[in-house]
Amino acid sequence: MAPKIVCVVGPTACGKTTLGVLLAKKFNGEVVSADSMQIYRGMTVGTAAPTPEEMDGVPHHMVAVADPAEQWSAARYAQAATPIIDDILARGKLPILVGGTGLWLDAVVRGHGFAGGHAGGEVRRQLQQRLEREGIEPLLAELRQVDPASAERLHPADEKRILRALEVYLETGKTITAHNEETKKLPPRYDAVWIGLQFEDRADMKALIDRRVDKMVEEGLLEEVRGLLESGLPRESTALQAIGYKEFLGVADGTATEAEAIEEVKLRSRQYAKRQLTWLRKSSDIHWIFWKKERDFERALQVSTEILTAEGLS
Repeated sequence: MAPKIVCVVGPTACGKTTLGVLLAKKFNGEVVSADSMQIYRGMTVGTAAPTPEEMDGVPHHMVAVADPAEQWSAARYAQAATPIIDDILARGKLPILVGGTGLWLDAVVRGHGFAGGHAGGEVRRQLQQRLEREGIEPLLAELRQVDPASAERLHPADEKRILRALEVYLETGKTITAHNEETKKLPPRYDAVWIGLQFEDRADMKALIDRRVDKMVEEGLLEEVRGLLESGLPRESTALQAIGYKEFLGVADGTATEAEAIEEVKLRSRQYAKRQLTWLRKSSDIHWIFWKKERDFERALQVSTEILTAEGLS
């Protein structure tokens, strides 16, 4: 029997952090963040990482654990988070994964590892050089020869995944398609109970996202960006490509006004929330709680408690 864990998911600004803490207090749990940007140190404001007040005494893991110069993948996250989840379980507590990065959550719950190959190794460097010299089309044509299923599935603009599929085949002799088919047949590492939060009316979600961006700016998003740059963090680092940081780089170097950056951050955040929902709605396992005009956490806790109790958690 796979051990039970809880996953609280939903688009940005929907209240995942608050519900995660409430459930942890009710069910003797600890929170494990599954947010691809909250892992970085020195990025509290722009990632809306939980503050000590918001944590309310509940232990939180995988928040501010990485240097912003590092690049994390779903595989690396799963490798780091899994021992933490297992330790929480071993101590008789309930792991509550909270976040909107669907790929990272799936990587942990399934727990089958990723296709072989050393992303960032010599083969990847050679492929990257070929991409710069020849463009993506010859590489995609090569992928069609060895892994037609991947070539058909991937958009020509998705250069990163095309390179990854070729890398896996060249390094392991096995296609990424074959690896994915094999792992589908394996049982998941954890028995996850999924609880999702979203607004009934998308206009209410947009309004809340806009308010959150305004709050980030008031709390010092620009100062946080300047601090990261002053620390020597390269402008092209993954961390500084995050929504909020990328737009305010322009303010820091004088190529954009703060008003322009704020509008751009709001737009990008709304677009990101839409993509998160598209990803999550593919899953039939999520128990959705729909917010009305405002977020009613008392009701969300009550509904979640009924769901978890029915799943054998108490």
